Amino acid sequence: MSDTVKGPASYFPSIEKKYGRPIAEWKNLISSSSLTKHMELVAWLKAEHGLGHGHANALVAHTLAENSGK
Repeated sequence: MSDTVKGPASYFPSIEKKYGRPIAEWKNLISSSSLTKHMELVAWLKAEHGLGHGHANALVAHTLAENSGK
């Protein structure tokens, strides 16, 4: 059996390496934001924190799913 990470979490090692912050910190930023819509959060991460679209999308998708209990 393989322990390969799939889905949005597969981006996490490269996000941490490229932007120098742990995933928990990004998740806290997203969760504490007054924004609630997926694409609003993605746009905010891109504009305010300089993330690329794929990385921002992966963080938001994972965080929103986790927060909704899915």
